[in-house]
Amino acid sequence: MPARSTKPVLIIGGSGVVGAQAAKALRRLHPELPISIGGRNLARAEAVAREIGHADAVAIDLARADRGQPAGKRYSAIAMFLKDDTMHSLDYAQANGLPYLSVSSASFEIGPEVAWFIRRPASAPVLMASNWLAGVATFATLQFAAGFERVETIEISLVLDEQDMGGPAAYVDYERITQAAASAQILKNGQWMWATGEDAARRFKDSEGVEQQGQAYAPLDVLSLGAATDAHSIRVDLAVGESASRRRGDPFSTEIIIEMSGRLKSNGQPGRTRHVLVHPGGQAPVTAVGVALGIERLLGLAGGAAAPPGLYLLDVLIEPGYALRRLQEAGLQVVEGGLT
Repeated sequence: MPARSTKPVLIIGGSGVVGAQAAKALRRLHPELPISIGGRNLARAEAVAREIGHADAVAIDLARADRGQPAGKRYSAIAMFLKDDTMHSLDYAQANGLPYLSVSSASFEIGPEVAWFIRRPASAPVLMASNWLAGVATFATLQFAAGFERVETIEISLVLDEQDMGGPAAYVDYERITQAAASAQILKNGQWMWATGEDAARRFKDSEGVEQQGQAYAPLDVLSLGAATDAHSIRVDLAVGESASRRRGDPFSTEIIIEMSGRLKSNGQPGRTRHVLVHPGGQAPVTAVGVALGIERLLGLAGGAAAPPGLYLLDVLIEPGYALRRLQEAGLQVVEGGLT
């Protein structure tokens, strides 16, 4: 579908490891959509812009309220790949009525974004896309949940290879999220709580049946799934180490294991399902597609008209089945069952 705007999408952090892949994913989905690659290193941003084509590069100054942009520069949307502690980027988007997408906030960090939206709710759509890898776990879980009359428990296990941390910004996000809060947020027996003691860790088996030690983690998936399902217990756990593919001598991969229990539609009886999602390219290409899907939906390039002003979670705007198909087209492998 051709782009509906001649104004470029500004990707702040678009010259980084994941941001550059997101720009490429957006270009594959929408060849004619203009894109501006924003970065602190203009030369790196220019290199990415040349590679994807129909793009330019702009220098970003995170300390300035206008992001260092010329007064006459105009955009159609902003995708933020860095944690903006100043909130200047959202300020800039709201002041100019631009759809805004962010991917770096844990569940305990969304207060500033929510407050900014409440102050100016009619200014622009704000998409909080800080689910794991920009939504893949949430999209897949909601798609698989369609096989249940009622979902009771959701356990999402993440395997991130220690060699797959992404660029410097992604590593800063990981350190902040795992160290800034003493506990991750989970839903247990119908009550929201901060995981401590025995609740703070959970052992699970990866795609090859190898037991992993996971720690409770705090992306937005727990909040998204808690609002979208009737489950009484939801948690996400992260294990950082050696992925199954690297154990076999191959390059690292990223894994998501989704286990659900409840009453099945097929027979009306209690049951449990397990699905394993693997991408042989690691976490970056998965995140890239998720962000691209968010941008196209905000702009009305797929899935309906452009999003009106509002505060959104990913699954509110994007149909899970469509997202999962796009992710599989980009190399995501989905296996039902797997080793337990």
